Amino acid sequence: MTDPAWIRALLGVHVAAGVTCFILAPVALATAKGGKTHRRWGKVYFWAMAVVASTALVLAIWRPILFLALIAIFSFYSAFRGYRVLGQKDRVRGGKVKPLDWIAAALTALASLALLLLGAFKPSLVSNLGIPAIFFGLLGLWIVSGEVRGYLRRPTEKMFWWYSHLQGMIGSYIAAWTAFSVVTIGPHIHHAWWIWVAPASIGVPAIFATTAYYRKKFAPRSAAAVSSRAI
Repeated sequence: MTDPAWIRALLGVHVAAGVTCFILAPVALATAKGGKTHRRWGKVYFWAMAVVASTALVLAIWRPILFLALIAIFSFYSAFRGYRVLGQKDRVRGGKVKPLDWIAAALTALASLALLLLGAFKPSLVSNLGIPAIFFGLLGLWIVSGEVRGYLRRPTEKMFWWYSHLQGMIGSYIAAWTAFSVVTIGPHIHHAWWIWVAPASIGVPAIFATTAYYRKKFAPRSAAAVSSRAI
């Protein structure tokens, strides 16, 4: 059965927003962090990701494809937390997390738990993609648990927001690459399950390495190091 016109139009919006994300992410990453250009294109990237996720959710419900609906929630959370943390820098001084952040974390936790349980016990309900469902379910629960632990206590690092912003935005770009790989490569290899997890398997270690680099860069210099430079 042919999709109605509004679904085809929505799919066009989804694709256009996805292309926008692919173009803008490298631009934002390449520009000076904190600069006007970085902030401008980073904001456009975030809202393009919001359009991608919201249209994907509607399309997944229309089909209906439960797996894609749950993945849409999980994927957008990375961009959401990476964007929202920019307004939470005062948490170092005792600032509070807003209710919207708690709601987003709760929804993502529920979606991730559903992916995990359905992948493990009812893979037929997640398009027989049991392994990717379990993988993303565990990953989502791990991400949310880290965020919630951060919400419950005052950050000890002044640059905590930088690490969370970096991880969230790169994580969302990994999700975009996953969708691109599944759509373009997947049909030619009979939708092999590993195409779903390959981008994250490469990208998550890269996020760890990049975070470690910046933690070292932002680490306070010891008094001894400062003295030696003075000499």
